[in-house]
Amino acid sequence: MISEVSVGEDGKLNTDRIVCAVDCGQIINPDTVEAQIQSGIIYGLSAALYGRITVQNGAVVEGNFDDSPVLRIHETPKIEVHIVPSSEAPGGIGEVGTPGVAPSLFNAIFAATGKRLRSLPIDQNELRRV
Repeated sequence: MISEVSVGEDGKLNTDRIVCAVDCGQIINPDTVEAQIQSGIIYGLSAALYGRITVQNGAVVEGNFDDSPVLRIHETPKIEVHIVPSSEAPGGIGEVGTPGVAPSLFNAIFAATGKRLRSLPIDQNELRRV
Protein backbone atom coordinates (compact mmCIF):
# COMPACT_ATOMS: atom_id res chain seq x y z
CA MET A 1 0.00 0.00 0.00
CA ILE A 2 1.26 3.45 -0.94
CA SER A 3 -0.32 6.78 -0.04
CA GLU A 4 0.06 10.12 -1.78
CA VAL A 5 -0.59 13.10 0.47
CA SER A 6 -0.29 16.84 0.39
CA VAL A 7 0.24 18.99 3.46
CA GLY A 8 -0.60 22.69 3.55
CA GLU A 9 1.37 25.38 5.38
CA ASP A 10 -1.35 25.29 8.06
CA GLY A 11 -0.81 21.54 8.55
CA LYS A 12 -3.98 20.51 6.72
CA LEU A 13 -3.46 16.97 5.50
CA ASN A 14 -5.07 15.80 2.27
CA THR A 15 -4.87 12.17 1.28
CA ASP A 16 -4.84 12.40 -2.51
CA ARG A 17 -4.49 8.76 -3.55
CA ILE A 18 -3.92 5.30 -2.13
CA VAL A 19 -2.65 2.45 -4.28
CA CYS A 20 -2.86 -1.12 -3.00
CA ALA A 21 -1.80 -4.46 -4.46
CA VAL A 22 -3.37 -7.63 -3.10
CA ASP A 23 -2.56 -11.31 -3.61
CA CYS A 24 -5.21 -13.53 -2.08
CA GLY A 25 -5.00 -16.56 -4.33
CA GLN A 26 -7.43 -17.30 -7.14
CA ILE A 27 -10.21 -14.75 -7.32
CA ILE A 28 -13.81 -15.90 -7.62
CA ASN A 29 -15.33 -12.41 -7.73
CA PRO A 30 -12.83 -9.58 -8.37
CA ASP A 31 -15.43 -6.85 -7.73
CA THR A 32 -15.97 -8.17 -4.21
CA VAL A 33 -12.22 -8.21 -3.55
CA GLU A 34 -11.88 -4.63 -4.79
CA ALA A 35 -14.84 -3.45 -2.69
CA GLN A 36 -13.47 -5.20 0.40
CA ILE A 37 -10.07 -3.53 -0.01
CA GLN A 38 -11.65 -0.12 -0.65
CA SER A 39 -13.85 -0.37 2.45
CA GLY A 40 -10.89 -1.51 4.57
CA ILE A 41 -8.87 1.49 3.39
CA ILE A 42 -11.70 3.89 4.23
CA TYR A 43 -12.06 2.28 7.66
CA GLY A 44 -8.31 2.59 8.24
CA LEU A 45 -8.30 6.24 7.13
CA SER A 46 -11.19 6.99 9.50
CA ALA A 47 -9.24 5.48 12.38
CA ALA A 48 -5.98 7.22 11.46
CA LEU A 49 -7.58 10.65 11.08
CA TYR A 50 -10.44 10.63 13.60
CA GLY A 51 -10.14 7.57 15.83
CA ARG A 52 -9.68 9.32 19.16
CA ILE A 53 -11.49 7.78 22.13
CA THR A 54 -11.53 9.81 25.32
CA VAL A 55 -12.51 8.60 28.77
CA GLN A 56 -13.87 10.89 31.45
CA ASN A 57 -14.92 9.76 34.93
CA GLY A 58 -14.55 6.14 33.85
CA ALA A 59 -16.85 6.43 30.81
CA VAL A 60 -16.23 6.90 27.09
CA VAL A 61 -17.15 10.45 26.07
CA GLU A 62 -17.91 9.79 22.40
CA GLY A 63 -21.32 8.27 21.84
CA ASN A 64 -21.99 8.20 18.10
CA PHE A 65 -20.73 9.38 14.71
CA ASP A 66 -21.48 13.04 15.49
CA ASP A 67 -18.64 13.13 18.01
CA SER A 68 -16.53 10.27 16.61
CA PRO A 69 -16.59 10.92 12.85
CA VAL A 70 -15.80 8.62 9.97
CA LEU A 71 -14.37 9.59 6.60
CA ARG A 72 -16.88 11.48 4.42
CA ILE A 73 -17.27 10.99 0.69
CA HIS A 74 -15.62 14.34 -0.14
CA GLU A 75 -12.58 13.36 1.97
CA THR A 76 -12.12 9.97 0.34
CA PRO A 77 -9.04 9.78 -1.87
CA LYS A 78 -8.79 8.05 -5.19
CA ILE A 79 -8.26 4.37 -4.35
CA GLU A 80 -6.58 2.00 -6.81
CA VAL A 81 -6.70 -1.72 -6.14
CA HIS A 82 -4.45 -4.00 -8.17
CA ILE A 83 -5.21 -7.71 -7.86
CA VAL A 84 -2.16 -9.92 -8.39
CA PRO A 85 -2.93 -12.87 -10.67
CA SER A 86 -2.40 -16.12 -8.80
CA SER A 87 -2.77 -19.84 -9.28
CA GLU A 88 -2.88 -20.45 -5.50
CA ALA A 89 -6.09 -21.75 -3.95
CA PRO A 90 -8.69 -19.11 -3.04
CA GLY A 91 -7.94 -17.83 0.44
CA GLY A 92 -10.44 -15.11 1.24
CA ILE A 93 -9.84 -11.43 1.73
CA GLY A 94 -11.19 -10.24 5.10
CA GLU A 95 -9.92 -6.92 6.48
CA VAL A 96 -6.54 -6.96 4.77
CA GLY A 97 -7.05 -3.41 3.47
CA THR A 98 -7.08 -1.80 6.92
CA PRO A 99 -3.73 -2.41 8.70
CA GLY A 100 -1.49 -0.90 6.01
CA VAL A 101 -3.23 2.48 5.94
CA ALA A 102 -1.58 4.21 8.93
CA PRO A 103 2.00 3.12 8.09
CA SER A 104 1.44 4.13 4.49
CA LEU A 105 0.15 7.55 5.57
CA PHE A 106 3.02 8.06 8.01
CA ASN A 107 5.58 7.29 5.30
CA ALA A 108 3.88 9.66 2.85
CA ILE A 109 3.73 12.42 5.49
CA PHE A 110 7.43 11.94 6.19
CA ALA A 111 8.23 12.14 2.46
CA ALA A 112 6.18 15.35 2.15
CA THR A 113 7.30 17.12 5.33
CA GLY A 114 10.36 15.40 6.79
CA LYS A 115 8.41 14.95 10.04
CA ARG A 116 7.98 11.51 11.63
CA LEU A 117 4.66 11.10 13.38
CA ARG A 118 4.44 8.39 16.01
CA SER A 119 0.91 8.47 17.40
CA LEU A 120 -2.66 8.01 16.25
CA PRO A 121 -4.95 9.60 15.40
CA ILE A 122 -2.86 11.97 13.31
CA ASP A 123 -2.60 15.41 14.92
CA GLN A 124 -2.52 17.87 12.02
CA ASN A 125 -1.16 20.56 14.38
CA GLU A 126 2.12 18.63 14.32
CA LEU A 127 2.30 19.19 10.55
CA ARG A 128 2.19 22.98 10.64
CA ARG A 129 5.20 24.66 9.11
CA VAL A 130 6.71 27.14 11.48
